[in-house]
Amino acid sequence: MRDVADDTGRVRQRRRTRAAIVDAAARLLSAGGPPPGVNEIARAADVSRRTVYQYFPTVDQLLLDATLGLLAQSDVDAAIDAADSRGATPVERVEAMIQALGNLAATSLPFGRSLVRLTVEAPAPEPGQPKRGYRRIGWIERAVEPLRAELDPDLFDRLVSSLAMVVGWEALIVLQDLRGIDGDEQVATSMWAARSVVQAALEEQATRAQPRVARRGK
Repeated sequence: MRDVADDTGRVRQRRRTRAAIVDAAARLLSAGGPPPGVNEIARAADVSRRTVYQYFPTVDQLLLDATLGLLAQSDVDAAIDAADSRGATPVERVEAMIQALGNLAATSLPFGRSLVRLTVEAPAPEPGQPKRGYRRIGWIERAVEPLRAELDPDLFDRLVSSLAMVVGWEALIVLQDLRGIDGDEQVATSMWAARSVVQAALEEQATRAQPRVARRGK
């Protein structure tokens, strides 16, 4: 039988390693000069060249990921922090994250399209290891963190996974390419979908809790 705690620990470690590689690439890009190579990035991240290639089959994919981080990280973090400081609900925190990403879409979406293409073309990763997305998952988990104590662990994980489908570059691309929606309507539609997902998770948790209450009442 697999140890769930061990699995979770490995996932978090992989996420930390991936984040360290991307952050190192972003720092090197911010310093100016020519785009950094794999060896330089590996040294800056304190990992091996082989480890870099385990997470990023091509340097182009890594540099695009780092570029998107430079474009979006501070704005999205600031939006979630601002929502947190005013005691916003989990839905409002998610909406703040979506709005921040929407505000950056005009600049960042072309990079997002390229990153999606490179991700699709990249070789399959090891089982259980995503090709990318640690930054978005981190934002989503921060936004809905107040619900962690209210939801069963598997339901919280499903909520995060479901929100990942309606938040970010892929969602904006679908709305633009398949629906012809631009700008504010993209943001409004993504928010509507996110609210629906959060409500579904809360309703399922309430349904799960009913038999427990009934058993205690006997």
